[in-house]
Amino acid sequence: MVYPETFTAFRSPSRENWRDFQKQEFKPKTLEDNDVDIKIECCGICASDVHKINGDWNSPDSIYPLAVGHEIVGKVVAVGPKVTSVKVGQRVGMGAQCKSCGTCDRCTSDNETYCKKQVETYSALHSDGTISQGGYSSHVRVNDFWVFPIPDALASTEVAPMLCAGITVFSPLVRNGAGPGKKVGIVGIGGLGHFGLMFSKALGAETWAISRTTAKKEDAVKLGADGFIATENENWNEEHDGTFDVIVCTANGTQGFDLSKYLSVLKVHGKFVFVGLAPGDGQKVSAFDLLGNGCFIGASHLGSRKEMLQMLDLAAEKGVKCWSELIPISVEGVKQGHARLFDKNGVRYRFVLTDYDKEFGQ
Repeated sequence: MVYPETFTAFRSPSRENWRDFQKQEFKPKTLEDNDVDIKIECCGICASDVHKINGDWNSPDSIYPLAVGHEIVGKVVAVGPKVTSVKVGQRVGMGAQCKSCGTCDRCTSDNETYCKKQVETYSALHSDGTISQGGYSSHVRVNDFWVFPIPDALASTEVAPMLCAGITVFSPLVRNGAGPGKKVGIVGIGGLGHFGLMFSKALGAETWAISRTTAKKEDAVKLGADGFIATENENWNEEHDGTFDVIVCTANGTQGFDLSKYLSVLKVHGKFVFVGLAPGDGQKVSAFDLLGNGCFIGASHLGSRKEMLQMLDLAAEKGVKCWSELIPISVEGVKQGHARLFDKNGVRYRFVLTDYDKEFGQ
């Protein structure tokens, strides 16, 4: 590998053979005035990585060969001439987006993750025609707006999954008023949900874990939950009728999910926010389910730069740490992580790829 002419990555060759990762060199996008090159130290494995390359989301825009991964931590090794926010040698992170237009109404109102011209960290077209490649790579080249300094108090492997999973739950929590005096429910205790519990508690809200069974109750308590609800109990919603201000749903499946019961436990004008992206047709909603309390249903996409920096500072202040399992990056390591996620094989609660120097060299 001759840096910076080429980077090296583990890439999936096709939807049909998505597990057959191959180590390959590729040419990054042209280095522009506001670009930053990051030498990657570690990268989380997100369920969306699996969905993107195996076709679960029926994504016609997936472009192969493709290196996924968008929970990236590393050190800055080069910057464009107009970069002032970070400097060479600084430890930084980036998430699932690597560019936005910066000028539209959404970008100028701290809603840049909804920019119509956004560029995702992988499988997206850059302005020079190259395809964005993600964090299963030696390096990544990214617009400086989407590069975030990492507080010294946060270990790289603990903070990496926050850059997607963490911000995905943090943004809807803060945007919907989670804090002292509020009762918050987190549906699903997994890669997203465990962050939801920790950040809701760190924000000062009364926090309840909502899961199908009691299997993860002990974990929920350790993560800070004040209460636990098992929805396998037929009338679970009755004692909580009209008591929740906000529910954030991280569930990645819809089988047996009775949305009407969840909506019934919201206060008047309470909010139910989807952040889990379950494959399939999703939920059916009846207006009759909304009339009793005038509740609102919505969704949330990542979070703004402002929220990302706020989240990282809060995590450093409150000692929020990802529950993660470390996997040295290699062909077999990447295959193992994806297979276990796909087969739902007991990850608690995120995988993080490590040992990049050993695989890609200094």
